[in-house]
Amino acid sequence: MKKTDLRGKAEKGDGEYVFGAADTGSHACYMIYGVLKPGEKERMISPGRGHEEILVSVKGRLTVTGHYKDSLEEGDAFHLADDQTCFLENRGDCEAVYVVAGGHSGHRHRH
Repeated sequence: MKKTDLRGKAEKGDGEYVFGAADTGSHACYMIYGVLKPGEKERMISPGRGHEEILVSVKGRLTVTGHYKDSLEEGDAFHLADDQTCFLENRGDCEAVYVVAGGHSGHRHRH
């Protein structure tokens, strides 16, 4: 396994980089590293059918609208599944960074 510069890849793209199967060879899980510049808005977060995601605010404050509505401070997180959709906005004057951990929805286990 090799080190991957997620921030550099996010900055070269559209502000996000999906660290997943192309990097790991596995389709079981993925991680998204995202950077929102000050004033940037309408960054869509939506796992898609058969997937679940947990988003955590790593740096700055995020305003979230859509299925989940609230402000996220550093270290705050929320969960989305299937077609649930949210939009992120950075209303601050410094960049905001978030990480999304995602994977395929599993079958319910019996206890």
